[in-house]
Amino acid sequence: MGLPLVYYVEMAKLTHEDILKLAQLSRLNISDDEISHFEKEIEKILDYVELLQSVDLENIEPTYQVTGLQNVMRADEVQDYGVTPEELLQNAPGIEDGHIKVKRMIA
Repeated sequence: MGLPLVYYVEMAKLTHEDILKLAQLSRLNISDDEISHFEKEIEKILDYVELLQSVDLENIEPTYQVTGLQNVMRADEVQDYGVTPEELLQNAPGIEDGHIKVKRMIA
């Protein structure tokens, strides 16, 4: 017998030190007031994740996409527009070795 699709995991409560560690990993300088604020905010987020984990998804089909679109790719076909690459390059402001010459973009 396999694992059930729905399982419930008790989320650990974050401590003051956990918030400091998260701030350090995120390279954030936060004050003690901000630590207590973020502690409450992150606890709300974790409570919501805990709630989502308790949802019964046993008879729900996975949703892979919601637009109803089918394969929108087209066949890759060569089209002749009656213009040669050399003719197109005549419109370029500068040409070098058969390529369009542009100003340097990276310093």
